[in-house]
Amino acid sequence: MKKKTGKSTGKNTGKTKGISRAQFMGGAAAVVGAAGAFPAQASASESASASASESASASESVSASASASKSVSASGAAGATAGTRRGLTHRGVVYTVGAGETPGTAWSERRMREDIRVIGSELHADSVEVTGDGVERLNATASEVAERGLHVWLQPTLGDVPEKEILDHLAESGRHGERLRRQGAQVTLAVGCEFWLFVPGIVPGDDVLERIENLEKGNFDLVKMQKRLAGFTAKAAAVGRSVFRGKLSYAAAQDERFENVDWGLFDIVGIDYYSYFRQRADYVRELRTFLRWGKPLAITEFGTCTFKGAPEAGGMGWNIVDYTKEPPEIKGNPVRSERTQAAYLTDLLDVFESMNLHAAMAFEFITADAPHRPDRPRYDLDLASYAIVKPIKDRPDDPNSDWHWEPKQAFHALARHYGRARC
Repeated sequence: MKKKTGKSTGKNTGKTKGISRAQFMGGAAAVVGAAGAFPAQASASESASASASESASASESVSASASASKSVSASGAAGATAGTRRGLTHRGVVYTVGAGETPGTAWSERRMREDIRVIGSELHADSVEVTGDGVERLNATASEVAERGLHVWLQPTLGDVPEKEILDHLAESGRHGERLRRQGAQVTLAVGCEFWLFVPGIVPGDDVLERIENLEKGNFDLVKMQKRLAGFTAKAAAVGRSVFRGKLSYAAAQDERFENVDWGLFDIVGIDYYSYFRQRADYVRELRTFLRWGKPLAITEFGTCTFKGAPEAGGMGWNIVDYTKEPPEIKGNPVRSERTQAAYLTDLLDVFESMNLHAAMAFEFITADAPHRPDRPRYDLDLASYAIVKPIKDRPDDPNSDWHWEPKQAFHALARHYGRARC
């Protein structure tokens, strides 16, 4: 599972070197750890959140379906047509574009075209979240999604470069999204993802690894960090508005104590969501707090890894890999379970459908740099992958090896769900 940011080797050429999803999720984990030490704040948004939580307490003992029904009526504007529509407006999958970590997993237009075909015709998704860095890769993928008649959720995520380069990268991608929109495609532009990690200067640190370390150690000032984050988010929203005339969004971390976004800047609230509860009503109660803005709510990421107990680990499922080893290897003895992954995805989809949310994007379609190794479970990095298909190398120990993917149970489970929704 990889979320790509990048170090530019040429101005917006698409030639970037990405960070691994493990590093990205390490940042998220650092946020969770840091959030535990955050002092209580009397901000308007937190007061609203507390109020929403209190109003939900009376429903804790009722069924999940009853709670979901109440949440829709309480939200006011779960979607543009919440009064008549039932279920999600958009059902999709995240498709990450990036340079790849080895020559064998480098981005390929040929592979991308086939993947997008499968997403539409076999997964039965109606939306693709095109995310990552490199304008050429982003634009080519977004164009292919549009040509297939699918909704494009375009989300550039260049990082670890100066602010101006990030904003220029956003503007170039946004202009292409606007061209597609004017040609008749359904396009939403998300101006970025969790800027506190990707953008230098918000959290102290020259690169993502230093920022994660400072988060883990508490070496940052929360008030100053949130001020810088709000400032850059406003800049990104302004750039997005200047080049794109369609709906605008952003993908935020779900912990509002850390990333308290001014959703007045955007048309759609976007949340990367990795919670785990035993009762569906608890998901409804938590998600309901994001509806207080009276705007559609999109789940810009949700998913889990491929082993028993992964849902309980939330966004830390990747942490069963020891990346200090070469090659990286699995720690302990986790039990592979594609069924666990599939069940978590479909359970959450049922919650999102019951709340009439705007969109849900399963994270993610493929992680080429986390190959499945049924022959050597100690090196089966797909265990720690959130992807719904598993890459298999022709020559497992050769970084230049060709490879193919095979669907996991999660792919088939999503296909059944999405297929029924299309009927």
